[in-house]
Amino acid sequence: MVLSHAASDSDVSVHSTFASRYVRTSLPRFRMPENSIPKEAAYQIINDELMLDGNPRLNLASFVTTWMEPECDKLIMASINKNYVDMDEYPVTTELQNRCVNMIAHLFNAPLGETETAVGVGTVGSSEAIMLAGLAFKRKWQNKRRAEAKPFDKPNIVTGANVQVCWEKFARYFEVELKEVKLREGYYVMDPEQAVEMVDENTICVAAILGSTLNGEFEDVKLLNDLLVLKNKETGLDTPIHVDAASGGFIAPFLYPELEWDFRLPQVKSINVSGHKYGLVYAGIGWVVWRNKEDLPDELIFHINYLGADQPTFTLNFSKGSSQVIAQYYQLIRLGHEGYRNVMENCRENMIVLREGLEKTGRFNIVSKDEGIPLVAFSLKDNSSHTEFEISEMLRRYGWIVPAYTMPANAEHITVLRVVIREDFSRTLAERLVMDIEKVMHELDELPSRMIHKISLGEVKSEDNGDNMIVTVKKSDLEKPKEINVKKTDKPIFY
Repeated sequence: MVLSHAASDSDVSVHSTFASRYVRTSLPRFRMPENSIPKEAAYQIINDELMLDGNPRLNLASFVTTWMEPECDKLIMASINKNYVDMDEYPVTTELQNRCVNMIAHLFNAPLGETETAVGVGTVGSSEAIMLAGLAFKRKWQNKRRAEAKPFDKPNIVTGANVQVCWEKFARYFEVELKEVKLREGYYVMDPEQAVEMVDENTICVAAILGSTLNGEFEDVKLLNDLLVLKNKETGLDTPIHVDAASGGFIAPFLYPELEWDFRLPQVKSINVSGHKYGLVYAGIGWVVWRNKEDLPDELIFHINYLGADQPTFTLNFSKGSSQVIAQYYQLIRLGHEGYRNVMENCRENMIVLREGLEKTGRFNIVSKDEGIPLVAFSLKDNSSHTEFEISEMLRRYGWIVPAYTMPANAEHITVLRVVIREDFSRTLAERLVMDIEKVMHELDELPSRMIHKISLGEVKSEDNGDNMIVTVKKSDLEKPKEINVKKTDKPIFY
C-alpha cells in the first residue's frame, strides 16, 4: 500500500481534451464528483492519464510477470468476477487451488505419501505468505515454551540483511525481534555460519533466501541446514528453517535440480514462492507450503460456515479474486516441467548475453552470480565522474526502467544497477539495452564531471590549505531525494 498525497498543486480538477466531446465540466481531482459522466468520458480521462505510466515490458526493475498467453488472458477475464473465498459457490476454483498447492509441494520435494495431500494455501503474494509462515513458527514456538513453563515473550528470527522489506514488516507488526547477519563487500547474502551463531532458545526460525533481491544469488540452504542440525544436537534446540523462495522457487527445480534447498533438508519446515514472478502469472498470487500438518498449528486455522458450508481458512485477508489462481493452474498444466525448463533456460541465456555485453564495454563490475535468479546486477568501475543513479535516470529517456540502489548495512558504499530477465525479455532487447547503455555512457563522458560541472555553477567551496585543495561538493536537487529514499529503509522493496 502506498500512502496517498496530493501530487499536484497546479490544479484541483481533472481535464481531458477528447472527453470534452462528451462532457465540458472539469472533474474534482480528490473528491467524488456530484454528477455522473458518460462512460466514454470516464474511459478517455483515465486512459489519457495512464498513457504516462512506464511500459511494463521495459520495466526491468520488477520480477513480476508482464506477459501471458491470450488463452490465459481469456480465462482471467472470464473469472474476474469470482470471489475466491466463496468456496462452496465456486468449488471447481477451490479444487484448482488445491491442485496447485499439491503440484508445488511435490515440486519442492515435500515428503508426501501416495494418498496424502499437501498443506498449503494461495496468497496475494509472497509478503502474505511470509506473514503466515512466520505466524506458524511463532505460535509453535510459543506453544512449546509454554508447555516447558519457559518465557515466550521475546521471539526472534535470524535473517540476512539482504531480506526483502516484508520480513521487517512481519517483525514489526507481530512483535518479533529481527536479528540480521550483516553483509560485507563482495558477499551480499547471509553467511550461514554467522546466522547459526546468532540462534538462541528464542529463535523461532532462520529465514534463508533462495534468490536475493539485491543480486539474485541463492543462499546456501544446505550448509545452513547442516550447521543447524549440529547446533540443535549440541544444545537440545530444534530451530527450523523457512525458505523464502519468492523469486527462486520456480527457477531452482528446473535449472538446478540437484541443488538441495527444499524439503529434502530436514530442518526446512515451510517454503513460500511467488506465482506472479517466475511462476509466470500476473501480479497477485503467491503460495506457502508446509512440510507436514504438524508444522501448521491448528489454532491458526479458522472455520466459517456462513457462506454455505464449513470452510477452513488461514489468510490475512478474506475476499480476493480467483483469476490468478486459475492462471497459475493454467501455467502449471500448459507448460509442465518441459515448458518451465525451456522458459528458465531461455531467461538464463538472455542474462548471459546481457552480462557479456556489459563486460565488453569495460566500464562495469558484475555483482550478480552465474547461479541464481536470471538477472544482471552491475556497478561502475569508476564512479568518480558519474554515478549509477545518473545512468538509471538517463536510460529512462530510451524507455528503460533500470533501478539503481545502494546495498544494505555494512555495504552501503556499494551502488548497483540491476536488470531482471523475465520471460518477455528477448535477446534482441538485451542487445538493444547494451547499445543504449553505451550511448548513455558516451553522453555522460561528453558532459563535464560532477565536480567540474558544479565548480562552474559556483556550487562548491574550496579552502586553500597550503599545497592541498579541500573541495566540498554540494548535493544536487536530483541526488537529495534519492538519499532520503535510501534512508527510509535499508530493505529492498522490489517484490
